[in-house]
Amino acid sequence: MKLVTVLLLLASSVLMAQHQKLYNEAFFVKDKDTLRYRVLLPKDFSESKQYPVVLFLHGAGERGNDNTKQLAHGSKLFTDEMHRGAFPAIVVFPQCPQNDYWSNATIDRSTKPISLVYPLNTSPTKALNLVMLLMEDYLKKPFVNTEKVYIGGLSMGGMGTFEMLYRKPDTYAAAFAICGGGNPETVKDYANKTELWVFHGAKDDVVDPQLSISMVSAYLEAGGKPNFTLYADDNHNSWDSAFSEPELLTWLFSKSKL
Repeated sequence: MKLVTVLLLLASSVLMAQHQKLYNEAFFVKDKDTLRYRVLLPKDFSESKQYPVVLFLHGAGERGNDNTKQLAHGSKLFTDEMHRGAFPAIVVFPQCPQNDYWSNATIDRSTKPISLVYPLNTSPTKALNLVMLLMEDYLKKPFVNTEKVYIGGLSMGGMGTFEMLYRKPDTYAAAFAICGGGNPETVKDYANKTELWVFHGAKDDVVDPQLSISMVSAYLEAGGKPNFTLYADDNHNSWDSAFSEPELLTWLFSKSKL
């Protein structure tokens, strides 16, 4: 049994390395700051064509400076052969430094779930600001379809997704946020501009599912029509269920800027 387990682990590691190689290592430099990121290009990429862009924000556990850990969750979704054929797109996975955060949240980890407060009228974190500048740079490129720009993320990245939407309400055609949260007062800025699908686990003891429920409620009150999936038996890793949703990418890539 031990040998079988080792062989399975080795095979899994080889497959992980193979799909990670499809994501090219890149760096975005602004003044003295550097944002590490990986980018997946469509098969047979041509600068004479236009492609959708997907920005994915990882969770707190994938922070660092190795420019690899951010691919741990979600990256396989876009390297799947069938998906690459059906949905040719540019997929961007930035990495947040260890001492930074995608969302400008006040966090108290002494509680379970953790306590999170999302202040208004504050500047974005350095990491999120660099991502915004990176996306501004991408949107200037002739091979980007600016009507089909998307964002998604999980946990800390779900929080960053909500924050990015209110800071850049005219940029994203659709977004998906997994086990995240945000300030419901910000939703009115983008509820009628961006399509939304929110996921959470009902048993999440890290990020309270009520945070997602509050964002969905605010989105509805502001006139938006969100998708909301609450997994009854999922804890914090509801991203596994979300990435298995057969309609997720079909839904995402069907959206254009309103």
